[in-house]
Amino acid sequence: MTQPPTWLTAGYPHIWLPYTQMQTAAMPEAVVSAEGCRIKLADGRELIDGTASWWSMCHGYQHPHIVEAIQKQAGELSHVMFGGLAHQPAYNLATRLCQTVGMGLERVFFAESGSVAVEVALKMALQYWRNLGEPKRNKFICFKHGYHGDTVGAMSVSASGEFNRAYDNLTTRNYTLDIPSDEYSFAEFADTIAAIKGTVAALIIEPLVQAAGGFKLHSPDILSEIRRVCREHDILFIADEIATGFARTGSMFACHEAAIEPDILCLGKALSGGHMPLAATLTNAKVFNAFLGTEYEKALMHGPTFMAHPIACAAANASLDLFEREPRMAQAEALEQKLWDGLKPYRTKQGVVDIRVKGAIGVIEMNTDAENNQRLRAEFIAQGVWLRPFGNCLYLMPPLTISDTELEKIFTAIGAVLK
Repeated sequence: MTQPPTWLTAGYPHIWLPYTQMQTAAMPEAVVSAEGCRIKLADGRELIDGTASWWSMCHGYQHPHIVEAIQKQAGELSHVMFGGLAHQPAYNLATRLCQTVGMGLERVFFAESGSVAVEVALKMALQYWRNLGEPKRNKFICFKHGYHGDTVGAMSVSASGEFNRAYDNLTTRNYTLDIPSDEYSFAEFADTIAAIKGTVAALIIEPLVQAAGGFKLHSPDILSEIRRVCREHDILFIADEIATGFARTGSMFACHEAAIEPDILCLGKALSGGHMPLAATLTNAKVFNAFLGTEYEKALMHGPTFMAHPIACAAANASLDLFEREPRMAQAEALEQKLWDGLKPYRTKQGVVDIRVKGAIGVIEMNTDAENNQRLRAEFIAQGVWLRPFGNCLYLMPPLTISDTELEKIFTAIGAVLK
């Protein structure tokens, strides 16, 4: 095995890595290229990616159609501020997103990251009620195990945990509830909502799968009932589909499976096929119209410098092309069965608490803690796969294009490491 490249060893003293204890962390693996579902390291090894780079690379790395669109756009218009100026890639993408998403959503506000898309959604909800003359509706309903991002507003509607515990004095405490699971808990949930509705601007939820909070699942029926209660009490419903969108749960969007229409929808990660930073917050006419008027202060006061970045929008348009031209939905549906078949043999392994599969998401919940995850990650690398255990969960969210051979190698690696 060759030594790490100079750029890695020379630059390491100046880098601050995410979610990392810099005093004890091992040096990160040096990546020189990636293609399809494989990551090539500087020392010549290849890793099969089982996580799609934080769940974003739905078509795999360096998809030629997306790369071509990026290169073409870079040669025409790399960036222009989206304040008083606009461009065709953003207009085209907004139209196509509304057509693809449906659900009565007809306006798109672009940002660069999922956390910011959530911030925009929260600001929309708060200002919606202020514009309507009800500023006391300024709280949010969120859920235990929920995670919506690392910015201050997003942390405020996420469950308390390792991501945000250090910043409690920054965050605003909202109503944090359990996702109801049966008729009794749903009655209690409905009573709670009725009691606090006058103070609530919106409810925010990750539909069907709470991802970073432990990959907890709930049914479409539960999601539909939560939406019904919100509508009954005139509470805005925010669906955070940053992780679940674009076929990850087996439907193009998780809300489609539950046949619900959110008031506000957050998208990110796979929006550009993972090739460029891009996020979006979509909303319906009811919310958008509350911002119209002759008073400037009624306008939505938000505007990221790189919002609607032309190259990122070109990548997202190319990604939507692939969903139209290639069998991504069929691949996601097939992955559900393949993941279940590959993971279920480990149900009886010592230390395994549960096996969960939903669409192109597979989870092994383990009787362990995050202290072991760095060691487990190194063992998976030694097996030639890239898996990043999270908390007490080992999860698979591979590119939808992963081959059976690549998937089988991941299953074999899991068996070797769990042994």
